[in-house]
Amino acid sequence: MHATAATAFKATPIGSREAWGWRGRTLSRPVATASGEGWLRLVSAPSDKAGGKLWEGPQEAERLMPPAVPKPRLRERRTWTEGEHGYLAELYEKVIASTITTHEPILRKAPDLDGAWWDELGTALDAIAAVPSDRVAVRQEYLDRAMPQYLGIPMDTRVSAWTTAHGDLHWANLTGPTLTVLDWEGWGVAPAGYDAAVLHSYSLLVPDTAAQVRHRLAHILGTPAGQFAELVVITELLQTTTRGDNLDLEEPLRRRLSAITR
Repeated sequence: MHATAATAFKATPIGSREAWGWRGRTLSRPVATASGEGWLRLVSAPSDKAGGKLWEGPQEAERLMPPAVPKPRLRERRTWTEGEHGYLAELYEKVIASTITTHEPILRKAPDLDGAWWDELGTALDAIAAVPSDRVAVRQEYLDRAMPQYLGIPMDTRVSAWTTAHGDLHWANLTGPTLTVLDWEGWGVAPAGYDAAVLHSYSLLVPDTAAQVRHRLAHILGTPAGQFAELVVITELLQTTTRGDNLDLEEPLRRRLSAITR
């Protein structure tokens, strides 16, 4: 199906590099086109689940995100169904910089990022937060149910401030040394500070970088709303550990939970 998409876009795969998404849901490859090199991403889903928010996210981000948010340009997209599966093909401009992590969202060694990179990230997060949207990334109903269950403490789960968020701002979706924010499937409204909290939680195995995230994004994380957003993300990640994912993060997440609630 990736070859079918390449033919439809009059694109030719370059080399043997293949980038597989979470649990094989996506396949992406560099391609050559008449207008220059690009990146062809194919999403697959059962036909009855092909469509909706996740499929529309990149197209909506292309339309609504301001220039202050560095993201790859979406040149063209197509959708189709064949048999029991639906497909979404997206042709992006080529991004030269590499992702900071390659195979997982968790940071395991400190990245070499300068002050300009951090300043641009802060500007991008502020710009994303200001975009009006009726898309939803995190639901209040989920927090009411999940936060007491996975944090193990009684608490007020009502969100005091909502803003627009990328929704999956981890290290495999950020490039360096030049910043680009990738993967715009799930963006939408979330508790204020959510993106910064996601990045911080995925940094906990590298304490110096986690401290740098807190320092560089202090205007977001150093607020009551930012601390609540951390609790939201800790809830989500602790839930993933019950399914066997992100097990390395469980203990650092519990230490961070203790630090916040103490």
